Amino acid sequence: MNKNIYIIRHCEAEGQSEDAPLTVKGLEQAEKLSDFFYNKKVDHIISSPFLRAIQTIQPLANRLNLEIQIDNRLSECLLSSIPMSDWLDKLHATFDNLDLKYSGGESSKEAMDRIVNVVIDSLESEHESTVIVTHGNIMSLLLHHFDMFFARKKCRVLQYINSFIPHKNSI
Repeated sequence: MNKNIYIIRHCEAEGQSEDAPLTVKGLEQAEKLSDFFYNKKVDHIISSPFLRAIQTIQPLANRLNLEIQIDNRLSECLLSSIPMSDWLDKLHATFDNLDLKYSGGESSKEAMDRIVNVVIDSLESEHESTVIVTHGNIMSLLLHHFDMFFARKKCRVLQYINSFIPHKNSI
C-alpha cells in the first residue's frame, strides 16, 4: 500500500510559547491549508500539543470529521531551560554539532530522533494518508535527517516551506 505523509509547519503565530495562538493571518493560512488538503484523502492527523499547531490543522480536522492525535514528540526543540540572548547563534551551533546540548535543553539529535520516530510510526500504521503538524526547528531536523545538506543556513527557509513528503525508502 502506498502511503502519503505530509509534514506541515504551523501557520503564523503570535509568539513562541506553548499557548501562543495563530495570528489573524495564521488563521487565514489554516483555512487555505484545509482547502488544499480537503481532497487529499487524509485519514489521520497528528499534531504537536502546542496551540498554534492544533489551530493550524483544526479546520481540516473539522471538515474531515477527524480527531487530532496529539503527540508530544512533535513539540518544538527545547534549546535551553534558561533564556539566552544569543539563542539564534546557539541554535545554529546545534545544527553543526547534533550532540550539543545546553542547560536544561535537548540536543538536535534527540529532537531529530523524536520526529523521525513519529514518521516511522506513521509509515507502519494502517493509515494511508497522514498529516503531521509540527514546528520549524524540529521540521528542519527531519529534513536534515533525510538530506544531510539541509543544515543550519537552510533552517531559515522553513518559513516558506508548506510541506515535505518523505518516502519510506529514504528513512
